[in-house]
Amino acid sequence: MLNSFKEILAAAKQNGVKKLVVPCPVAADLPLLAEAAAAGLIIPILVGDGSSLELLVNGSPLAAEKYEIVDENDPQQALGRALALVRNGEADILMQGGGAPQELLDAIRDKEQGLLPKGRIISFISIFQLLKREKLILVTDAFINNNPTLVEKQQILENALQLARILGIEAPKVAVLAAIEQVNPGIPSTLDAAILSKMGERRQFGKAIVEGPLDIDCALSQVAAGRKGLQSIVTGNVDIYLVPEIDTGLLLAEALVFFGKMHTAGLVMGTSKPVILNLPFVSDENRVVEIALACLACLKGGTNG
Repeated sequence: MLNSFKEILAAAKQNGVKKLVVPCPVAADLPLLAEAAAAGLIIPILVGDGSSLELLVNGSPLAAEKYEIVDENDPQQALGRALALVRNGEADILMQGGGAPQELLDAIRDKEQGLLPKGRIISFISIFQLLKREKLILVTDAFINNNPTLVEKQQILENALQLARILGIEAPKVAVLAAIEQVNPGIPSTLDAAILSKMGERRQFGKAIVEGPLDIDCALSQVAAGRKGLQSIVTGNVDIYLVPEIDTGLLLAEALVFFGKMHTAGLVMGTSKPVILNLPFVSDENRVVEIALACLACLKGGTNG
């Protein structure tokens, strides 16, 4: 089981070089790509205007590393070319370049040209390294799905379980968060949490232990849970925090980074091949961890839960 970002990087380095494609990269992407290439994680493939990209690379650390350029003068077509490389097996990982995150997500979801298997949804999982112990926690969905239905929450959880198992967590403990720890028909998130918990009891998520509804203090502390009459091996030792909607997920992720000073990295899950976004709450230092995560996902069953 991997318990730190350092261990994620070490594990990814042991498993061979992957090809990572970036449509319309910008200058700020190149030091990251150079670092990941120098670490033996990737060979970058840059898609865009060939002459402009050569000039960009020549003034960057990437010039000293192995890389490829796919010449595509039309910026509107660059993302499509990058997707095609991944679909055709000529690249292993897709990373957001200079375009907006939503543009990339829309392209991934395209029924004809995207990377989304039929009947699946994509979700974003933030991974945090705890400050006081060697442990990783997952928070989802932290970016993509605004107000997921129960069926969508089931898939979001399945995506998170897939990533947890990539990290070597064989029996993940899941806290399905809600405003309160009691089932209340007036609070729909508590009903969804109770149903997912019952599905977990019936082994519909494999070896995962799913508990909910849980408010945040019960999820974090067995003592707090005990005061409220809850007895569960999940409380105080959660691996996955499943949030009710994006307001909770994104605010929680950003609060842990900006207030809590925790390190985070993330990955899009549910796609046929790994996808990396460029989100403002992930530091430059930890973006290379995202590349390492994507490399591990290539090796251990992919990102489609």
